[in-house]
Amino acid sequence: MVSDALVQEIRERADILEVCGEFVRLKRSGKTYRGPCPLHGGEGPNFSVDPTRGIFKCFVCGEGGDVFSFLMKHLGLDFPSAVRQVAGRVGIEVPDETERQEDPNAHLREVTAFAEEWFRSRLLDPEVGKVAREYLQGRGVDPGLAESHGLGFAPEGWRHLREAALARGIEEAHLIEAGLLATSEKADEPYDRFRNRVMFSIRDLRDRPIAFGGRTLGPGDEHSPKYINSPETPIFHKSRTLYGLNRARHAIRREEHSLVTEGFMDALTLHIGGFATAVAPLGTALTTEQADLLKRYANRVYLLYDSDSAGLRATFRAGDVLLAAGCHPMVVTFPEGEDPDSVLRGEGPDALRGYVADAVDVLERKLQILERQGYLDSIEGKRRAVDGLLSTLRSVKDPALLDIYLGRAAERTGVRRDTLVGEVARERALPRPRPDRGQPRSAEGGRQQGDPRSDALERSLLLLLARDRDLLDLAVEYGLEDRHFRDDEMRSMYRALLTAGEAEPDLQEDLLETWRSIREDDSEIVHPREAFDETVRRIVHRAKLDRLGQIDRELSLAEEDQARRLLVEKEELARELRGAGVPLSFLRRYSETARA
Repeated sequence: MVSDALVQEIRERADILEVCGEFVRLKRSGKTYRGPCPLHGGEGPNFSVDPTRGIFKCFVCGEGGDVFSFLMKHLGLDFPSAVRQVAGRVGIEVPDETERQEDPNAHLREVTAFAEEWFRSRLLDPEVGKVAREYLQGRGVDPGLAESHGLGFAPEGWRHLREAALARGIEEAHLIEAGLLATSEKADEPYDRFRNRVMFSIRDLRDRPIAFGGRTLGPGDEHSPKYINSPETPIFHKSRTLYGLNRARHAIRREEHSLVTEGFMDALTLHIGGFATAVAPLGTALTTEQADLLKRYANRVYLLYDSDSAGLRATFRAGDVLLAAGCHPMVVTFPEGEDPDSVLRGEGPDALRGYVADAVDVLERKLQILERQGYLDSIEGKRRAVDGLLSTLRSVKDPALLDIYLGRAAERTGVRRDTLVGEVARERALPRPRPDRGQPRSAEGGRQQGDPRSDALERSLLLLLARDRDLLDLAVEYGLEDRHFRDDEMRSMYRALLTAGEAEPDLQEDLLETWRSIREDDSEIVHPREAFDETVRRIVHRAKLDRLGQIDRELSLAEEDQARRLLVEKEELARELRGAGVPLSFLRRYSETARA
Protein backbone atom coordinates (compact mmCIF):
# COMPACT_ATOMS: atom_id res chain seq x y z
CA MET A 1 0.00 0.00 0.00
CA VAL A 2 1.10 3.56 -0.69
CA SER A 3 1.68 5.40 2.59
CA ASP A 4 -0.71 8.18 3.60
CA ALA A 5 2.18 10.64 3.70
CA LEU A 6 3.18 9.80 0.12
CA VAL A 7 -0.44 10.06 -1.07
CA GLN A 8 -0.74 13.50 0.51
CA GLU A 9 2.51 14.66 -1.12
CA ILE A 10 1.30 13.50 -4.53
CA ARG A 11 -2.06 15.24 -4.01
CA GLU A 12 -0.39 18.53 -3.02
CA ARG A 13 1.96 18.53 -6.00
CA ALA A 14 -0.70 17.55 -8.55
CA ASP A 15 -2.32 20.15 -10.82
CA ILE A 16 -5.98 19.13 -10.92
CA LEU A 17 -6.65 21.77 -13.59
CA GLU A 18 -4.11 20.13 -15.88
CA VAL A 19 -5.47 16.63 -15.24
CA CYS A 20 -9.11 17.56 -15.81
CA GLY A 21 -8.15 19.80 -18.73
CA GLU A 22 -7.03 16.75 -20.70
CA PHE A 23 -10.63 15.54 -20.81
CA VAL A 24 -12.68 18.75 -20.93
CA ARG A 25 -12.17 22.29 -22.26
CA LEU A 26 -12.21 24.62 -19.24
CA LYS A 27 -12.62 28.39 -19.11
CA ARG A 28 -11.88 30.69 -16.19
CA SER A 29 -14.92 31.82 -14.21
CA GLY A 30 -13.75 33.89 -11.27
CA LYS A 31 -11.55 31.75 -9.04
CA THR A 32 -12.64 28.51 -10.70
CA TYR A 33 -12.70 27.02 -14.19
CA ARG A 34 -15.91 25.79 -15.82
CA GLY A 35 -16.83 23.46 -18.66
CA PRO A 36 -19.15 20.61 -19.72
CA CYS A 37 -19.00 17.62 -17.39
CA PRO A 38 -16.99 14.71 -18.87
CA LEU A 39 -18.49 12.30 -16.31
CA HIS A 40 -22.11 12.43 -17.41
CA GLY A 41 -21.57 14.01 -20.83
CA GLY A 42 -23.23 17.34 -20.09
CA GLU A 43 -23.16 20.27 -22.48
CA GLY A 44 -23.46 23.32 -20.22
CA PRO A 45 -20.65 24.80 -18.07
CA ASN A 46 -21.72 22.82 -14.99
CA PHE A 47 -18.37 21.17 -14.27
CA SER A 48 -16.23 23.33 -11.96
CA VAL A 49 -12.55 22.90 -11.08
CA ASP A 50 -11.04 24.83 -8.17
CA PRO A 51 -7.23 24.61 -8.55
CA THR A 52 -6.62 26.44 -5.27
CA ARG A 53 -8.52 23.88 -3.23
CA GLY A 54 -7.61 20.98 -5.54
CA ILE A 55 -11.20 19.82 -6.06
CA PHE A 56 -13.80 19.45 -8.82
CA LYS A 57 -17.60 19.48 -8.71
CA CYS A 58 -20.43 18.94 -11.22
CA PHE A 59 -23.59 20.78 -10.27
CA VAL A 60 -25.78 18.50 -12.41
CA CYS A 61 -24.72 14.91 -11.70
CA GLY A 62 -23.39 15.82 -8.25
CA GLU A 63 -19.99 14.14 -8.61
CA GLY A 64 -17.04 15.78 -6.92
CA GLY A 65 -13.74 15.14 -5.19
CA ASP A 66 -10.01 15.50 -5.61
CA VAL A 67 -7.69 14.65 -8.48
CA PHE A 68 -7.66 10.94 -7.57
CA SER A 69 -11.47 10.83 -7.46
CA PHE A 70 -11.68 12.35 -10.93
CA LEU A 71 -9.48 9.70 -12.51
CA MET A 72 -11.27 6.91 -10.62
CA LYS A 73 -14.70 8.09 -11.79
CA HIS A 74 -13.72 9.02 -15.34
CA LEU A 75 -11.31 6.22 -16.19
CA GLY A 76 -12.63 3.52 -13.84
CA LEU A 77 -9.31 3.27 -12.00
CA ASP A 78 -9.01 1.93 -8.50
CA PHE A 79 -7.41 4.20 -5.89
CA PRO A 80 -3.84 2.80 -6.05
CA SER A 81 -3.83 3.06 -9.86
CA ALA A 82 -5.07 6.66 -9.74
CA VAL A 83 -2.36 7.52 -7.21
CA ARG A 84 0.36 5.98 -9.39
CA GLN A 85 -0.90 7.77 -12.51
CA VAL A 86 -0.84 11.16 -10.79
CA ALA A 87 2.51 10.35 -9.19
CA GLY A 88 3.99 9.79 -12.66
CA ARG A 89 2.76 13.22 -13.75
CA VAL A 90 4.40 15.05 -10.84
CA GLY A 91 7.64 13.08 -10.90
CA ILE A 92 7.17 11.18 -7.65
CA GLU A 93 8.32 7.58 -7.73
CA VAL A 94 6.11 4.99 -6.08
CA PRO A 95 8.39 2.21 -4.70
CA ASP A 96 8.52 -0.94 -6.84
CA GLU A 97 7.65 -3.20 -3.92
CA THR A 98 4.35 -1.37 -3.53
CA GLU A 99 3.34 -2.21 -7.08
CA ARG A 100 4.29 -5.83 -6.61
CA GLN A 101 2.19 -6.08 -3.46
CA GLU A 102 -0.78 -4.34 -5.06
CA ASP A 103 -1.74 -7.14 -7.44
CA PRO A 104 -0.91 -10.63 -6.22
CA ASN A 105 -3.13 -11.97 -8.99
CA ALA A 106 -1.10 -10.69 -11.92
CA HIS A 107 -0.54 -14.27 -13.11
CA LEU A 108 -4.32 -14.80 -13.35
CA ARG A 109 -4.73 -11.61 -15.36
CA GLU A 110 -2.01 -12.74 -17.75
CA VAL A 111 -3.60 -16.17 -18.18
CA THR A 112 -7.05 -14.66 -18.78
CA ALA A 113 -5.66 -12.16 -21.30
CA PHE A 114 -3.95 -15.02 -23.16
CA ALA A 115 -7.20 -17.02 -23.23
CA GLU A 116 -9.15 -14.03 -24.58
CA GLU A 117 -6.68 -13.59 -27.41
CA TRP A 118 -6.66 -17.34 -28.15
CA PHE A 119 -10.48 -17.54 -28.25
CA ARG A 120 -10.50 -14.55 -30.60
CA SER A 121 -7.95 -16.19 -32.92
CA ARG A 122 -10.08 -19.35 -33.05
CA LEU A 123 -13.15 -17.32 -34.04
CA LEU A 124 -11.23 -15.62 -36.87
CA ASP A 125 -9.66 -18.85 -38.13
CA PRO A 126 -11.17 -19.51 -41.59
CA GLU A 127 -12.00 -23.15 -40.83
CA VAL A 128 -12.14 -23.53 -37.05
CA GLY A 129 -14.38 -20.52 -36.44
CA LYS A 130 -16.71 -20.89 -39.43
CA VAL A 131 -19.73 -22.28 -37.53
CA ALA A 132 -19.37 -19.70 -34.75
CA ARG A 133 -19.08 -16.83 -37.23
CA GLU A 134 -22.19 -18.05 -39.05
CA TYR A 135 -24.09 -18.17 -35.77
CA LEU A 136 -23.02 -14.63 -34.85
CA GLN A 137 -23.76 -13.36 -38.35
CA GLY A 138 -27.27 -14.74 -37.96
CA ARG A 139 -27.63 -12.73 -34.78
CA GLY A 140 -26.50 -9.55 -36.53
CA VAL A 141 -22.89 -9.62 -35.32
CA ASP A 142 -20.34 -9.37 -38.14
CA PRO A 143 -16.64 -10.28 -37.60
CA GLY A 144 -15.58 -6.66 -37.03
CA LEU A 145 -18.18 -6.18 -34.30
CA ALA A 146 -17.32 -9.54 -32.79
CA GLU A 147 -13.68 -8.56 -32.46
CA SER A 148 -14.37 -5.10 -31.06
CA HIS A 149 -16.73 -6.55 -28.42
CA GLY A 150 -14.30 -9.21 -27.25
CA LEU A 151 -16.07 -12.25 -28.70
CA GLY A 152 -14.27 -15.48 -29.41
CA PHE A 153 -14.76 -19.19 -29.95
CA ALA A 154 -13.79 -22.26 -27.93
CA PRO A 155 -13.57 -25.12 -30.45
CA GLU A 156 -14.79 -28.64 -29.89
CA GLY A 157 -12.17 -30.81 -28.22
CA TRP A 158 -11.01 -31.48 -24.68
CA ARG A 159 -7.55 -29.91 -24.52
CA HIS A 160 -6.98 -27.38 -27.31
CA LEU A 161 -6.64 -24.37 -25.00
CA ARG A 162 -4.57 -26.36 -22.52
CA GLU A 163 -2.08 -27.39 -25.19
CA ALA A 164 -1.82 -23.86 -26.61
CA ALA A 165 -1.24 -22.39 -23.15
CA LEU A 166 1.36 -24.98 -22.16
CA ALA A 167 3.18 -24.35 -25.44
CA ARG A 168 3.27 -20.65 -24.47
CA GLY A 169 4.89 -21.58 -21.14
CA ILE A 170 1.81 -20.96 -19.00
CA GLU A 171 1.57 -23.17 -15.92
CA GLU A 172 -1.26 -25.66 -15.78
CA ALA A 173 -1.97 -24.73 -12.16
CA HIS A 174 -2.60 -21.14 -13.22
CA LEU A 175 -5.06 -22.27 -15.90
CA ILE A 176 -6.97 -24.27 -13.29
CA GLU A 177 -6.95 -21.36 -10.82
CA ALA A 178 -8.30 -19.04 -13.52
CA GLY A 179 -11.17 -21.47 -14.17
CA LEU A 180 -10.09 -22.18 -17.76
CA LEU A 181 -9.34 -25.85 -17.07
CA ALA A 182 -11.48 -28.26 -15.09
CA THR A 183 -10.62 -31.52 -13.38
CA SER A 184 -12.56 -34.71 -12.85
CA GLU A 185 -12.03 -38.06 -11.20
CA LYS A 186 -12.95 -39.61 -14.54
CA ALA A 187 -10.22 -37.70 -16.45
CA ASP A 188 -6.51 -38.45 -16.25
CA GLU A 189 -5.58 -34.83 -17.01
CA PRO A 190 -7.23 -31.40 -16.67
CA TYR A 191 -9.41 -30.48 -19.65
CA ASP A 192 -10.79 -27.32 -21.24
CA ARG A 193 -13.83 -26.01 -19.39
CA PHE A 194 -15.24 -24.28 -22.50
CA ARG A 195 -15.78 -26.39 -25.64
CA ASN A 196 -17.80 -25.66 -28.80
CA ARG A 197 -19.01 -22.34 -27.44
CA VAL A 198 -19.13 -18.74 -28.54
CA MET A 199 -17.12 -16.90 -25.89
CA PHE A 200 -18.07 -13.60 -24.28
CA SER A 201 -15.23 -11.78 -22.55
CA ILE A 202 -16.23 -10.44 -19.13
CA ARG A 203 -14.22 -7.34 -18.23
CA ASP A 204 -13.72 -5.25 -15.13
CA LEU A 205 -14.11 -1.46 -14.99
CA ARG A 206 -10.50 -1.04 -16.06
CA ASP A 207 -11.41 -2.96 -19.23
CA ARG A 208 -9.29 -5.98 -18.27
CA PRO A 209 -10.57 -9.50 -19.04
CA ILE A 210 -11.36 -11.31 -15.78
CA ALA A 211 -13.64 -14.19 -16.84
CA PHE A 212 -15.71 -15.66 -19.67
CA GLY A 213 -19.23 -16.70 -20.51
CA GLY A 214 -19.76 -19.35 -23.15
CA ARG A 215 -22.86 -20.10 -25.24
CA THR A 216 -23.03 -23.57 -26.68
CA LEU A 217 -23.39 -24.08 -30.42
CA GLY A 218 -24.66 -27.60 -29.92
CA PRO A 219 -28.03 -28.81 -28.59
CA GLY A 220 -28.27 -27.98 -24.88
CA ASP A 221 -29.18 -30.68 -22.39
CA GLU A 222 -28.90 -31.23 -18.65
CA HIS A 223 -25.24 -32.11 -19.04
CA SER A 224 -24.50 -29.21 -21.38
CA PRO A 225 -26.40 -26.05 -20.42
CA LYS A 226 -26.84 -23.30 -23.01
CA TYR A 227 -24.65 -20.85 -21.06
CA ILE A 228 -21.82 -21.44 -18.63
CA ASN A 229 -19.59 -18.90 -16.90
CA SER A 230 -16.14 -19.02 -15.41
CA PRO A 231 -16.16 -20.09 -11.76
CA GLU A 232 -15.35 -17.62 -9.00
CA THR A 233 -11.66 -16.76 -8.88
CA PRO A 234 -9.55 -14.22 -6.98
CA ILE A 235 -10.13 -11.73 -9.83
CA PHE A 236 -13.75 -12.63 -10.67
CA HIS A 237 -16.71 -12.39 -8.32
CA LYS A 238 -19.93 -13.10 -10.17
CA SER A 239 -22.22 -11.28 -7.72
CA ARG A 240 -20.16 -8.08 -8.00
CA THR A 241 -19.77 -7.96 -11.79
CA LEU A 242 -22.09 -6.89 -14.61
CA TYR A 243 -21.46 -7.85 -18.22
CA GLY A 244 -20.94 -4.75 -20.35
CA LEU A 245 -20.55 -2.24 -17.53
CA ASN A 246 -16.99 -1.49 -18.62
CA ARG A 247 -18.43 -0.11 -21.88
CA ALA A 248 -21.71 1.24 -20.53
CA ARG A 249 -20.79 3.17 -17.40
CA HIS A 250 -20.07 6.54 -19.04
CA ALA A 251 -23.19 6.30 -21.20
CA ILE A 252 -25.25 5.41 -18.13
CA ARG A 253 -24.00 8.50 -16.34
CA ARG A 254 -24.59 10.64 -19.43
CA GLU A 255 -28.11 9.32 -20.21
CA GLU A 256 -29.02 8.95 -16.51
CA HIS A 257 -30.35 5.41 -16.83
CA SER A 258 -29.24 1.83 -17.43
CA LEU A 259 -30.85 -1.01 -19.39
CA VAL A 260 -30.64 -4.41 -17.68
CA THR A 261 -31.19 -7.55 -19.76
CA GLU A 262 -31.30 -11.20 -18.79
CA GLY A 263 -28.24 -12.38 -20.70
CA PHE A 264 -25.06 -11.68 -22.63
CA MET A 265 -26.58 -11.83 -26.09
CA ASP A 266 -29.37 -9.36 -25.34
CA ALA A 267 -26.91 -6.87 -23.86
CA LEU A 268 -24.50 -7.29 -26.77
CA THR A 269 -27.26 -6.86 -29.36
CA LEU A 270 -28.43 -3.68 -27.63
CA HIS A 271 -24.91 -2.23 -27.68
CA ILE A 272 -24.55 -3.02 -31.37
CA GLY A 273 -27.96 -1.47 -32.00
CA GLY A 274 -26.90 1.80 -30.41
CA PHE A 275 -28.20 1.28 -26.86
CA ALA A 276 -24.96 2.00 -25.05
CA THR A 277 -26.33 1.71 -21.48
CA ALA A 278 -27.10 -2.03 -21.63
CA VAL A 279 -25.67 -4.45 -19.04
CA ALA A 280 -26.54 -7.96 -17.87
CA PRO A 281 -26.08 -10.00 -14.70
CA LEU A 282 -24.09 -13.17 -15.14
CA GLY A 283 -26.65 -15.93 -15.40
CA THR A 284 -28.11 -15.40 -11.92
CA ALA A 285 -30.64 -13.12 -10.27
CA LEU A 286 -29.57 -9.50 -9.88
CA THR A 287 -27.62 -9.12 -6.63
CA THR A 288 -27.38 -6.34 -4.06
CA GLU A 289 -23.79 -5.68 -5.10
CA GLN A 290 -24.77 -5.36 -8.76
CA ALA A 291 -27.59 -2.96 -7.85
CA ASP A 292 -25.12 -0.86 -5.87
CA LEU A 293 -22.85 -0.76 -8.94
CA LEU A 294 -25.67 0.60 -11.09
CA LYS A 295 -26.60 3.15 -8.41
CA ARG A 296 -23.13 4.69 -8.70
CA TYR A 297 -23.94 5.89 -12.21
CA ALA A 298 -27.71 6.50 -12.33
CA ASN A 299 -30.80 5.88 -10.22
CA ARG A 300 -33.17 4.89 -13.02
CA VAL A 301 -32.94 1.29 -14.22
CA TYR A 302 -35.01 -0.22 -17.05
CA LEU A 303 -35.58 -3.98 -16.78
CA LEU A 304 -35.80 -5.63 -20.22
CA TYR A 305 -36.59 -9.20 -19.19
CA ASP A 306 -38.82 -11.70 -20.98
CA SER A 307 -42.55 -11.20 -20.37
CA ASP A 308 -43.35 -14.85 -19.60
CA SER A 309 -44.04 -15.99 -16.04
CA ALA A 310 -40.38 -16.78 -15.31
CA GLY A 311 -39.31 -13.44 -16.74
CA LEU A 312 -41.86 -11.59 -14.62
CA ARG A 313 -40.68 -13.33 -11.46
CA ALA A 314 -37.10 -12.36 -12.29
CA THR A 315 -38.24 -8.80 -13.07
CA PHE A 316 -39.95 -8.32 -9.71
CA ARG A 317 -37.08 -9.91 -7.77
CA ALA A 318 -34.66 -7.55 -9.52
CA GLY A 319 -37.02 -4.64 -8.88
CA ASP A 320 -37.03 -5.28 -5.13
CA VAL A 321 -33.22 -5.49 -5.06
CA LEU A 322 -32.91 -2.23 -6.99
CA LEU A 323 -35.41 -0.42 -4.75
CA ALA A 324 -33.43 -1.51 -1.67
CA ALA A 325 -30.29 -0.03 -3.27
CA GLY A 326 -32.01 3.32 -3.79
CA CYS A 327 -32.65 2.86 -7.52
CA HIS A 328 -35.94 3.43 -9.34
CA PRO A 329 -36.73 0.36 -11.49
CA MET A 330 -38.91 0.61 -14.61
CA VAL A 331 -40.36 -2.43 -16.39
CA VAL A 332 -40.23 -2.70 -20.18
CA THR A 333 -42.95 -5.01 -21.52
CA PHE A 334 -42.55 -6.86 -24.82
CA PRO A 335 -45.15 -8.80 -26.81
CA GLU A 336 -45.50 -12.45 -25.89
CA GLY A 337 -42.58 -14.50 -27.16
CA GLU A 338 -40.39 -11.47 -27.84
CA ASP A 339 -37.24 -10.24 -26.12
CA PRO A 340 -34.88 -7.26 -26.67
CA ASP A 341 -32.80 -9.14 -29.24
CA SER A 342 -35.77 -10.30 -31.34
CA VAL A 343 -37.44 -6.87 -31.21
CA LEU A 344 -34.28 -5.08 -32.24
CA ARG A 345 -33.59 -7.45 -35.14
CA GLY A 346 -37.21 -7.80 -36.21
CA GLU A 347 -38.62 -4.30 -35.70
CA GLY A 348 -35.54 -2.10 -35.47
CA PRO A 349 -34.07 0.39 -32.95
CA ASP A 350 -36.98 2.84 -33.12
CA ALA A 351 -39.43 0.13 -32.07
CA LEU A 352 -37.25 -0.81 -29.14
CA ARG A 353 -37.02 2.84 -28.10
CA GLY A 354 -40.80 2.92 -28.16
CA TYR A 355 -41.04 -0.04 -25.78
CA VAL A 356 -38.54 1.62 -23.45
CA ALA A 357 -40.46 4.90 -23.60
CA ASP A 358 -43.64 3.01 -22.61
CA ALA A 359 -41.98 1.41 -19.57
CA VAL A 360 -43.88 1.63 -16.30
CA ASP A 361 -42.76 1.76 -12.70
CA VAL A 362 -42.27 -1.68 -11.13
CA LEU A 363 -45.11 -1.16 -8.63
CA GLU A 364 -47.41 0.03 -11.42
CA ARG A 365 -46.56 -3.10 -13.43
CA LYS A 366 -47.46 -5.29 -10.46
CA LEU A 367 -50.76 -3.46 -10.10
CA GLN A 368 -51.48 -3.87 -13.81
CA ILE A 369 -50.99 -7.63 -13.60
CA LEU A 370 -53.03 -7.96 -10.40
CA GLU A 371 -55.87 -6.00 -11.99
CA ARG A 372 -55.71 -7.96 -15.24
CA GLN A 373 -55.85 -11.26 -13.34
CA GLY A 374 -58.88 -10.13 -11.35
CA TYR A 375 -57.26 -9.89 -7.92
CA LEU A 376 -58.73 -6.43 -7.29
CA ASP A 377 -62.31 -7.59 -7.91
CA SER A 378 -62.87 -9.45 -4.62
CA ILE A 379 -62.06 -9.16 -0.93
CA GLU A 380 -59.94 -12.31 -0.88
CA GLY A 381 -58.20 -11.21 -4.08
CA LYS A 382 -57.36 -7.81 -2.59
CA ARG A 383 -55.90 -9.51 0.48
CA ARG A 384 -53.66 -11.61 -1.75
CA ALA A 385 -52.85 -8.56 -3.87
CA VAL A 386 -51.62 -6.68 -0.80
CA ASP A 387 -49.44 -9.67 0.10
CA GLY A 388 -47.98 -9.53 -3.41
CA LEU A 389 -47.22 -5.82 -3.12
CA LEU A 390 -45.59 -5.96 0.30
CA SER A 391 -42.19 -7.23 -0.87
CA THR A 392 -41.90 -4.22 -3.17
CA LEU A 393 -43.19 -1.73 -0.59
CA ARG A 394 -40.84 -3.09 2.07
CA SER A 395 -37.83 -2.84 -0.25
CA VAL A 396 -38.12 0.88 -1.04
CA LYS A 397 -35.18 2.84 0.37
CA ASP A 398 -36.16 6.29 -0.94
CA PRO A 399 -38.67 7.83 1.55
CA ALA A 400 -40.30 10.04 -1.09
CA LEU A 401 -40.79 7.11 -3.45
CA LEU A 402 -42.22 4.99 -0.63
CA ASP A 403 -44.73 7.71 0.17
CA ILE A 404 -45.84 7.74 -3.48
CA TYR A 405 -46.02 3.93 -3.56
CA LEU A 406 -48.16 3.77 -0.42
CA GLY A 407 -50.60 6.30 -1.84
CA ARG A 408 -50.76 4.55 -5.20
CA ALA A 409 -51.24 1.09 -3.69
CA ALA A 410 -54.00 2.39 -1.41
CA GLU A 411 -55.75 4.06 -4.34
CA ARG A 412 -55.65 1.01 -6.63
CA THR A 413 -56.42 -1.71 -4.06
CA GLY A 414 -58.96 0.21 -1.99
CA VAL A 415 -57.06 -0.66 1.19
CA ARG A 416 -56.60 2.27 3.58
CA ARG A 417 -53.16 3.87 3.56
CA ASP A 418 -52.93 3.50 7.35
CA THR A 419 -53.42 -0.25 6.97
CA LEU A 420 -50.68 -0.49 4.34
CA VAL A 421 -48.33 1.50 6.59
CA GLY A 422 -48.95 -1.03 9.36
CA GLU A 423 -48.35 -3.98 7.04
CA VAL A 424 -45.10 -2.52 5.69
CA ALA A 425 -43.84 -1.74 9.19
CA ARG A 426 -44.65 -5.29 10.27
CA GLU A 427 -42.90 -6.73 7.21
CA ARG A 428 -39.79 -4.64 7.84
CA ALA A 429 -39.61 -5.98 11.40
CA LEU A 430 -39.45 -9.57 10.17
CA PRO A 431 -36.19 -11.28 9.15
CA ARG A 432 -35.64 -11.77 5.44
CA PRO A 433 -37.34 -14.93 4.12
CA ARG A 434 -35.53 -18.19 4.74
CA PRO A 435 -36.24 -21.63 3.32
CA ASP A 436 -39.48 -22.97 4.82
CA ARG A 437 -38.80 -25.95 7.03
CA GLY A 438 -42.41 -27.06 6.89
CA GLN A 439 -43.30 -26.29 10.51
CA PRO A 440 -46.90 -25.25 11.28
CA ARG A 441 -47.74 -21.84 12.68
CA SER A 442 -49.77 -21.20 15.81
CA ALA A 443 -52.86 -19.00 15.92
CA GLU A 444 -50.77 -16.15 17.31
CA GLY A 445 -48.58 -16.22 14.21
CA GLY A 446 -45.40 -17.74 15.67
CA ARG A 447 -44.22 -21.23 14.94
CA GLN A 448 -45.76 -23.87 17.20
CA GLN A 449 -42.37 -25.43 17.73
CA GLY A 450 -38.83 -24.44 16.98
CA ASP A 451 -39.37 -20.72 16.43
CA PRO A 452 -36.12 -19.15 17.72
CA ARG A 453 -37.90 -15.86 18.38
CA SER A 454 -40.12 -17.64 20.93
CA ASP A 455 -37.83 -20.44 22.10
CA ALA A 456 -34.96 -18.26 23.30
CA LEU A 457 -37.09 -16.20 25.69
CA GLU A 458 -39.37 -18.97 26.93
CA ARG A 459 -36.60 -21.54 27.24
CA SER A 460 -34.57 -19.08 29.32
CA LEU A 461 -37.49 -18.73 31.73
CA LEU A 462 -37.91 -22.49 32.08
CA LEU A 463 -34.18 -22.83 32.74
CA LEU A 464 -34.46 -20.32 35.58
CA LEU A 465 -37.50 -22.15 37.02
CA ALA A 466 -35.73 -25.51 36.73
CA ARG A 467 -32.83 -24.18 38.80
CA ASP A 468 -34.96 -22.42 41.41
CA ARG A 469 -38.53 -23.69 41.96
CA ASP A 470 -39.15 -20.85 44.44
CA LEU A 471 -39.39 -18.54 41.42
CA LEU A 472 -42.52 -20.39 40.28
CA ASP A 473 -44.74 -18.69 42.90
CA LEU A 474 -43.23 -15.34 41.94
CA ALA A 475 -44.04 -16.01 38.27
CA VAL A 476 -47.68 -16.62 39.17
CA GLU A 477 -47.66 -13.46 41.28
CA TYR A 478 -46.38 -11.51 38.26
CA GLY A 479 -49.37 -12.83 36.31
CA LEU A 480 -47.58 -15.34 34.08
CA GLU A 481 -50.08 -17.83 32.65
CA ASP A 482 -49.64 -20.67 30.22
CA ARG A 483 -51.51 -18.66 27.57
CA HIS A 484 -48.59 -16.22 27.47
CA PHE A 485 -46.35 -18.90 25.90
CA ARG A 486 -46.20 -19.03 22.11
CA ASP A 487 -44.34 -22.31 21.85
CA ASP A 488 -46.47 -25.43 22.41
CA GLU A 489 -43.68 -27.39 24.13
CA MET A 490 -42.74 -24.57 26.47
CA ARG A 491 -46.41 -23.95 27.30
CA SER A 492 -46.94 -27.62 28.18
CA MET A 493 -43.82 -27.72 30.39
CA TYR A 494 -44.84 -24.58 32.28
CA ARG A 495 -48.33 -26.02 32.84
CA ALA A 496 -46.73 -29.25 34.17
CA LEU A 497 -44.50 -27.27 36.53
CA LEU A 498 -47.52 -25.44 37.99
CA THR A 499 -49.22 -28.77 38.67
CA ALA A 500 -46.14 -30.54 40.05
CA GLY A 501 -45.09 -27.99 42.66
CA GLU A 502 -41.83 -29.28 44.19
CA ALA A 503 -42.06 -32.66 42.42
CA GLU A 504 -40.76 -33.54 39.01
CA PRO A 505 -43.22 -32.45 36.31
CA ASP A 506 -45.31 -35.20 34.75
CA LEU A 507 -44.46 -34.86 31.06
CA GLN A 508 -45.35 -36.89 28.01
CA GLU A 509 -42.58 -38.87 26.40
CA ASP A 510 -42.12 -36.43 23.53
CA LEU A 511 -41.39 -33.57 26.00
CA LEU A 512 -39.04 -35.43 28.31
CA GLU A 513 -36.00 -35.03 26.07
CA THR A 514 -36.52 -31.26 25.81
CA TRP A 515 -37.00 -30.98 29.59
CA ARG A 516 -33.83 -33.00 30.25
CA SER A 517 -31.85 -30.73 27.91
CA ILE A 518 -33.10 -27.71 29.87
CA ARG A 519 -32.30 -29.31 33.23
CA GLU A 520 -28.79 -30.26 32.04
CA ASP A 521 -28.03 -26.84 30.52
CA ASP A 522 -25.02 -25.48 32.42
CA SER A 523 -25.08 -21.99 30.87
CA GLU A 524 -23.96 -19.33 33.34
CA ILE A 525 -26.65 -16.76 34.18
CA VAL A 526 -25.33 -13.64 35.86
CA HIS A 527 -27.78 -12.14 38.39
CA PRO A 528 -30.49 -14.80 37.91
CA ARG A 529 -33.18 -12.90 39.88
CA GLU A 530 -32.80 -9.80 37.69
CA ALA A 531 -32.80 -12.01 34.59
CA PHE A 532 -35.99 -13.70 35.83
CA ASP A 533 -37.79 -10.37 36.38
CA GLU A 534 -36.80 -9.13 32.93
CA THR A 535 -37.81 -12.37 31.16
CA VAL A 536 -41.21 -12.64 32.86
CA ARG A 537 -42.04 -9.03 31.99
CA ARG A 538 -41.14 -9.60 28.37
CA ILE A 539 -43.35 -12.69 28.14
CA VAL A 540 -46.36 -11.39 30.12
CA HIS A 541 -46.45 -8.03 28.35
CA ARG A 542 -45.17 -9.23 25.00
CA ALA A 543 -48.24 -8.27 23.01
CA LYS A 544 -48.15 -4.66 24.23
CA LEU A 545 -44.37 -4.44 23.89
CA ASP A 546 -44.56 -5.80 20.34
CA ARG A 547 -47.21 -3.22 19.52
CA LEU A 548 -44.96 -0.45 20.86
CA GLY A 549 -42.21 -1.60 18.51
CA GLN A 550 -44.70 -1.76 15.66
CA ILE A 551 -45.84 1.81 16.39
CA ASP A 552 -42.25 3.07 16.28
CA ARG A 553 -41.84 1.50 12.84
CA GLU A 554 -45.15 2.88 11.59
CA LEU A 555 -44.27 6.38 12.76
CA SER A 556 -41.39 6.51 10.29
CA LEU A 557 -43.88 5.92 7.43
CA ALA A 558 -47.02 7.65 8.66
CA GLU A 559 -48.57 10.89 7.46
CA GLU A 560 -49.38 13.63 9.98
CA ASP A 561 -52.92 12.49 10.94
CA GLN A 562 -51.90 8.87 11.33
CA ALA A 563 -48.78 9.87 13.27
CA ARG A 564 -50.92 11.75 15.81
CA ARG A 565 -53.14 8.71 16.31
CA LEU A 566 -50.10 6.45 16.71
CA LEU A 567 -48.53 8.74 19.32
CA VAL A 568 -51.77 8.74 21.33
CA GLU A 569 -51.89 4.94 21.18
CA LYS A 570 -48.23 4.71 22.17
CA GLU A 571 -48.77 6.90 25.23
CA GLU A 572 -51.81 4.84 26.25
CA LEU A 573 -49.87 1.57 25.97
CA ALA A 574 -46.96 2.99 27.97
CA ARG A 575 -49.43 4.16 30.65
CA GLU A 576 -51.00 0.68 30.85
CA LEU A 577 -47.61 -0.97 31.17
CA ARG A 578 -46.52 1.42 33.90
CA GLY A 579 -49.84 0.75 35.66
CA ALA A 580 -49.07 -2.98 35.52
CA GLY A 581 -45.82 -2.35 37.38
CA VAL A 582 -43.44 -2.26 34.44
CA PRO A 583 -40.68 0.25 35.32
CA LEU A 584 -39.97 3.14 32.98
CA SER A 585 -36.33 2.05 32.85
CA PHE A 586 -37.45 -1.32 31.44
CA LEU A 587 -39.57 0.37 28.75
CA ARG A 588 -36.64 2.55 27.70
CA ARG A 589 -34.29 -0.42 27.61
CA TYR A 590 -36.79 -2.49 25.62
CA SER A 591 -37.32 0.34 23.13
CA GLU A 592 -33.57 0.70 22.55
CA THR A 593 -33.23 -3.09 22.07
CA ALA A 594 -36.14 -3.19 19.62
CA ARG A 595 -34.66 -0.38 17.51
CA ALA A 596 -31.28 -2.11 17.46
